[in-house]
Amino acid sequence: MKRWLKWALVALVLVALGLGVFRALSQRTVQREAVARLATQQTQAVIELSATDVVQVRTVALAQGLAISGQVKASNTALVKARVPGELQALSVREGDAVKAGQIIARVDAGEYQARVRQAQEQALAAQAQVAIAQRTFNNNRSLVEQGFISKTALDASAASLAAAQATHEAAGAAAAVAIKSLDDTVLRAPISGWVSQRLAQPGERVGVEARIVEIVDLSRLELEASVSASESLEVRVGQKALLQLEGSNHPIRATVARINPSALAGSRAVMVYLTLENGAGLRQGLFAQGSIGTGHTQVLALPLSAVRTDKPQPYVQVLNGQQVAHQAVQMGARGEFEGQPMVAVQGVAENALVVAGSVGPLRPGTVARLGNAATPAAAGQ
Repeated sequence: MKRWLKWALVALVLVALGLGVFRALSQRTVQREAVARLATQQTQAVIELSATDVVQVRTVALAQGLAISGQVKASNTALVKARVPGELQALSVREGDAVKAGQIIARVDAGEYQARVRQAQEQALAAQAQVAIAQRTFNNNRSLVEQGFISKTALDASAASLAAAQATHEAAGAAAAVAIKSLDDTVLRAPISGWVSQRLAQPGERVGVEARIVEIVDLSRLELEASVSASESLEVRVGQKALLQLEGSNHPIRATVARINPSALAGSRAVMVYLTLENGAGLRQGLFAQGSIGTGHTQVLALPLSAVRTDKPQPYVQVLNGQQVAHQAVQMGARGEFEGQPMVAVQGVAENALVVAGSVGPLRPGTVARLGNAATPAAAGQ
């Protein structure tokens, strides 16, 4: 083959390779431009926001609160105990039964105590007869002394016998009263009106003195028993209001600080605070509740707590700059409530700035957002 023909073939191959590379680069450039146009179109997608989708940063009187939790308890409870030993009878009430103050709820077998009452009464009658005999003897001896038939010493002896008989009679009367009291104690009555929360004994069981029979709770007045640290207790005052949330309930309960324990608990150094529930109808003892005690107000720039996002290393808010969404880092401060809504103080965002509400969800920076024609931004706390 001739030399020039070889060089021609090499040149043709190189030209073909160059054309292939050029064609591939052109196709990649076209693809990149298409992806860029698609991303630009997505970025420029317009989002319509309603009035509830935007809040305005405002200075509000943020209610400061002290977090508390504890169990709901009845302010008035009673534990009925046996006052005398014996066999328990006629115990008919069970858990959940309503009882009234003074109602008979059980009895202890009274046979033995009735016999003791009769015995004590008979002994008192015998002692009374001895008093009558001693009184007649004393009267006779006094007449004989006046007539000079016996000495005054005999009169003194009869006076001592009369005094002893009278003391014996009084002691017998007291013993009869004790026996009657023991007989009365065989009848167990409810000391308060309320509901039976526990039945701790069974009919036919032999119980001893101070044996627990039933527990009664009065649900007409309920309170929350909560513990706070020693430092936090200095901010609590009697009469402060609190808002509580019961476990398993969506309805908030208002309460008032009624009492503060003057002593801290040994070991934990916690202070017990007692709050009276303002509307405890339908509640039960032992329910768990948590909430906060209002300790004061402070004027701060605030936003609803849900509007501050925490899906980045630093908290931020989605601010509307013109018609575009921007992510603005903020510093969170004190938390509290305003008009019943959880709020948080923020720094790093200007007053009156428009912030996307937490219900909208995350938006990419640069997203075009537009308020509806009839939409008016809600102030923080509304």
